[in-house]
Amino acid sequence: MQVLQIQCGVFDPEELSMLGAIFDEAVAALPASMRTPVNRTEVAKLVLGRTAASEAQLILLKKLMMAIASVV
Repeated sequence: MQVLQIQCGVFDPEELSMLGAIFDEAVAALPASMRTPVNRTEVAKLVLGRTAASEAQLILLKKLMMAIASVV
């Protein structure tokens, strides 16, 4: 069993909106068969794991996830 690490952080509404949009777009880019709760959790971990990243880095992450999804 994997234990999730809790990271403390405070996000303003704009940041939350951007992170939510990146998550939603990345999940939507996955084929329907891959939109499982486990994969959604992994996508969320990737997005939240990069919260200290700049907006440009988050956009690159989104593009990478879409590229991966298009290959599958």
